[in-house]
Amino acid sequence: MKRLFIIFFCILIVSCEDVINVDLETSKPKLVIDASINWFKGTEGGNQTIKLSLTAPFFDETIPPATGATVIVTDTNNNVFNFTENGSTGIYKNNSFIPEINAVYNLTINYEEEVYTATEILTPVVPIDFVEQKNNGGFSGDEIEIKAFYTDPKGVSNYYLFEFINLSNNSLNIEVYDDEFTEGNQIFAFHADELLKTGDELQIKCSGISERNYNFLNILTQQIDEQSRDPFQTQPASVRGNCINQTNPENYPFGYFRVSETDIFIYTIE
Repeated sequence: MKRLFIIFFCILIVSCEDVINVDLETSKPKLVIDASINWFKGTEGGNQTIKLSLTAPFFDETIPPATGATVIVTDTNNNVFNFTENGSTGIYKNNSFIPEINAVYNLTINYEEEVYTATEILTPVVPIDFVEQKNNGGFSGDEIEIKAFYTDPKGVSNYYLFEFINLSNNSLNIEVYDDEFTEGNQIFAFHADELLKTGDELQIKCSGISERNYNFLNILTQQIDEQSRDPFQTQPASVRGNCINQTNPENYPFGYFRVSETDIFIYTIE
């Protein structure tokens, strides 16, 4: 009899389950600025892209593009680079950009009658010297570990952004470093991934970044979802970059305007 009562009680609990609809408060979409200007070593650096999107409700799976904006970058030499939107994608392109180490660049975006601005310096970077692989890494000893070695210059503070992109599945992992304790030494950026396998091509990007960008990314990477590794998804807390809404400061944007020299190293997993 006791067993029958327990079974009946469990059935009663299951049958009484209700679907609860969570009514989340939605706010006015904010502009998200993904403006990473990269001058890849060995190239002229003329082709550049800036992506504008909007924040969306928490459960939305699509990211709406910010279309119809006017996007302009100017430099120290008064050159003006107009970025033209590709259709209605929120992707704005320019093919005549002129990169110059340590030059100052100013971004101006006019979107829905509000003006957003940002300023950055094109930061140089040293090349990646070589890459080492370890096959028995991680706590369980079954992860592939990658070390990308580079030599930090002496006498100047340096900040680095490393992007590890697995070209086989387009996954991204980012790491940021400074040279506070490694001044003038050969050091390495570290990457471990249990999903890496023999034959995968790993694209390693090393970019020079400013101290402010380092601080921004250092906070941002702590909030990145461990599965998607997407630094431009909706974050649990607001992380403000260097972009300012000059028309309405209360309606601040998300994202960052970065201008970097970048080195690329393609490594095939052994």
